[in-house]
Amino acid sequence: MASVVKVLELVGESSKNWEDAVHNAVNEASKTIRNITGVEVYNMTANVDNGRISEYKANVKIAFAVDPNRAGQA
Repeated sequence: MASVVKVLELVGESSKNWEDAVHNAVNEASKTIRNITGVEVYNMTANVDNGRISEYKANVKIAFAVDPNRAGQA
């Protein structure tokens, strides 16, 4: 049987760095989504206050395998 992968777009945030923002997105997604197989980072931005970065943001796509035994559920 062929497998199906679903992709969800999220924005992770961190006050530390972009890598931490990506980790935060994956960690939050893994609380409600099973079978995460990969992450693609496709954009990084930041908020700036008084000439310094105050918040890092990473736009990510989280890929996860759809469980064929859970019909009708994401």
